[in-house]
Amino acid sequence: MWNLARLRHRALRNNLDGSAKVCLAGYNNNSWTLYESDGQVTVKKQRPVNLDLSTIQMPATAKASILHRVTGVALFFALTFVIWAWSESLSSPQGFEFVKGLFTGFIAKFIAWGTVTVLSYHIIAGIRHMFMDMGYFEELESGNGSAKFILVLWAIVAVAAGVWIW
Repeated sequence: MWNLARLRHRALRNNLDGSAKVCLAGYNNNSWTLYESDGQVTVKKQRPVNLDLSTIQMPATAKASILHRVTGVALFFALTFVIWAWSESLSSPQGFEFVKGLFTGFIAKFIAWGTVTVLSYHIIAGIRHMFMDMGYFEELESGNGSAKFILVLWAIVAVAAGVWIW
């Protein structure tokens, strides 16, 4: 009935009467099939396979959500530079001059700009998420509009931060 070599998952499912059935999920010919212990097929779904990622168009809400997660990870790594710079600059007057001298170079300014830019997007998107938690921007149109707005606002803030740092 099912090919054991293609077997991927086994689980117990409780019925309403309290008895448990063993459910097996198999993958054959690009489709997942869920079999119950009595041999009954419960789900069989053909799913398309698209490996060309350039053809996938993500909506603005997906881009905003993914970027919010990426900036959160980037902030974690950027904070190592920020904490080191604060620690070094507060250790002594020579440490302060050392860090001040580092910030005159292009690489340090680029890292500072990247940190400010990542922080600003994360804050802007976080405010949007707080509004969504309060029930705003949950519809498709308003959600896409708010996502586009924060992306445009972030671009403006990133340019302003670049002008301020350089």
